[in-house]
Amino acid sequence: MNMIEAVKAVFSKFATFEGRARRSEYWWFFLFSFIIALILNFIGPVLGGIWSLVALLPSLAVGARRLHDIDRSGWWLLIGFIPLIGLIVLIVFFATRGQAGANRFGADPLAA
Repeated sequence: MNMIEAVKAVFSKFATFEGRARRSEYWWFFLFSFIIALILNFIGPVLGGIWSLVALLPSLAVGARRLHDIDRSGWWLLIGFIPLIGLIVLIVFFATRGQAGANRFGADPLAA
């Protein structure tokens, strides 16, 4: 999956917290969102704030689907509220290879 496919997939499922997301989908969207935020914050902080609001729900949804791919509940996103430790745990979870085959959250996205 390339960046364009990932961004299309995330925005087409912007409020879908069910199912699974591959690592590439999550990380390409993360990179895209980060680059857009940098550019818009350079142009003006208000634009950066607007982008943050636009990207918030899709980011939460793809994060939950990414956690589902490693057979963890989307509620694990809340661990990010713990300073430093929570961020490290989420990065490890998001970088972990997805579970092969079906799990309790659905079919393997690579099998589709």
